[in-house]
Amino acid sequence: MLPEMGTAPIRTSQLTKNYGARRGLFDLDLQVSGQEVFGYLGPNGAGKTTTIRLLMGMIRPTSGSAHIFGMDCVRDSVEVKRRVGYLPGDVPQFGSLSGGEVVAYLGGMRGGVDTRRVHALAERFELDLSRRFREYSSGNKQKLAIVLAFMHRPDLLILDEPTGGLDPLNQQEFYLLLREARDDGATVFLSSHILSEVEHVCDRVGIVRDGKLVRVAQLDELRHIRVHNVELEFAPGETIPEQQIRDSDGVESMTVSGQRVACSVHGSFEPLLRAVSGSRVVDLVSTEPSLEEIFLSYFKEPKPKLLKS
Repeated sequence: MLPEMGTAPIRTSQLTKNYGARRGLFDLDLQVSGQEVFGYLGPNGAGKTTTIRLLMGMIRPTSGSAHIFGMDCVRDSVEVKRRVGYLPGDVPQFGSLSGGEVVAYLGGMRGGVDTRRVHALAERFELDLSRRFREYSSGNKQKLAIVLAFMHRPDLLILDEPTGGLDPLNQQEFYLLLREARDDGATVFLSSHILSEVEHVCDRVGIVRDGKLVRVAQLDELRHIRVHNVELEFAPGETIPEQQIRDSDGVESMTVSGQRVACSVHGSFEPLLRAVSGSRVVDLVSTEPSLEEIFLSYFKEPKPKLLKS
């Protein structure tokens, strides 16, 4: 069945799941357009998995509604599951079944699956479908979950932290597969807590924090929140160009200890590299902070005002 013309693949209205103690998801209004890759970004515990479980009809909302291609995610949950390629954050346990038996079992529930498609996907990720599930490493379990999500060429892919456990080469293969699915007409809803991951593949990004959607934007609009923690070590006796580094665009929180400089860099590295280009740098380490750290920096909640007595 093809998606209805003009019907959004995902649409929610005031979608809420309240677990109490300010935990859950609150008043989510979101629409995902056809053939776009939408990144759902936020720290662990922000409400990403709750949103996905609501979309898949696995839990009932406290209030509000969610629709997939116009179908109610609660009332029409069986049909929704047929239309969606779903990759859960926690891969189900299939015990002594082989990878091929898992594929056959779930494919049979869908009315059959193209075995050539399955084997082509398995080959791309070097996954041995003859081995038992319980013998798989965590990376191979994730590969099987990817095969199960993509094997029936769904109209919509809902993927919860899809690259967890994958090595860098398989991550790149996954990003390529995702682009191919989009080019074939699929829509993708992808949750992640890694900013660099969504930069690889997404068209738009929704940022969720403490169960609330705080921003939806084109990916280019969020480039300014990219930040790296950088440490440079200068050669013994080398004069450190402290002022040039401090004056470089994007450089903040600079500290100097002996021949080592630590700072944070927002945006491009070019201004920092120009500042140290005439100096002997013997070591340079750059790390991306967690999204939790990024949110603390960029999405601080205003402090409550004290009432005057």
